[in-house]
Amino acid sequence: MIRLKDVRKVYPTRFGDKLVLNNIGFELQKGERLGVLGRNGAGKSTMVRLISGAELPTSGTIETTMSVSWPLAFGGAFLPNLTGFDNIRFISRIYGQDFESNLAYVEDFAELGPYLREPIIHYSSGMRARLAFAISMIIEFDCFLIDEISAVGDARFHEKCNYELFDKRGDRAMIIVSHDAAYVRDNCNRWAVLHDGKLELYDDFEVAYADFKELIGWKPPAGWPNTLATTA
Repeated sequence: MIRLKDVRKVYPTRFGDKLVLNNIGFELQKGERLGVLGRNGAGKSTMVRLISGAELPTSGTIETTMSVSWPLAFGGAFLPNLTGFDNIRFISRIYGQDFESNLAYVEDFAELGPYLREPIIHYSSGMRARLAFAISMIIEFDCFLIDEISAVGDARFHEKCNYELFDKRGDRAMIIVSHDAAYVRDNCNRWAVLHDGKLELYDDFEVAYADFKELIGWKPPAGWPNTLATTA
């Protein structure tokens, strides 16, 4: 179980405090997949980082009784001056796993070739994301945090990611934040809209998506097809 209660997050800026999350809360049980819709800057990634433990809330509580991944497609957990190879060895040691088998898996999955032995500080954001995803798959977490993984790599890499997550690990809890509304619709069984620091929960995607579009003032242009927009 993951439980957020009255979680607030405030960042100090040169223009004063910026309230990003305003007393949000929800519970997530094993096997539930929560998809979160929100425009750029709404606080989706901030919420995921708080749940992962990468950051602390300003106030409120986050309780977990499940093992939780770092945000997939997020490279902040890496030691940037070390190579991808050395980061795999470091993480394998922390989690008490066999380094050689983990290395073989990551080499095959991430497809970074010789760059795996280059310092991560020289990686592109896409390369970091591919490495982060591959390393996340060697650790069997109870809950996976997925932050815009659909934007990483090409269609073939997306298929590999989806198979690892939704076919091989379909019994795990997940929190998915994405600009791709169809991706959230197809891969989640609960939904939420994050807007102006508030989080609203839904059991019906169509209702959530309609409210999301209304909140952001989205209107279809003339001649827009009557289908789900995937980039709102």
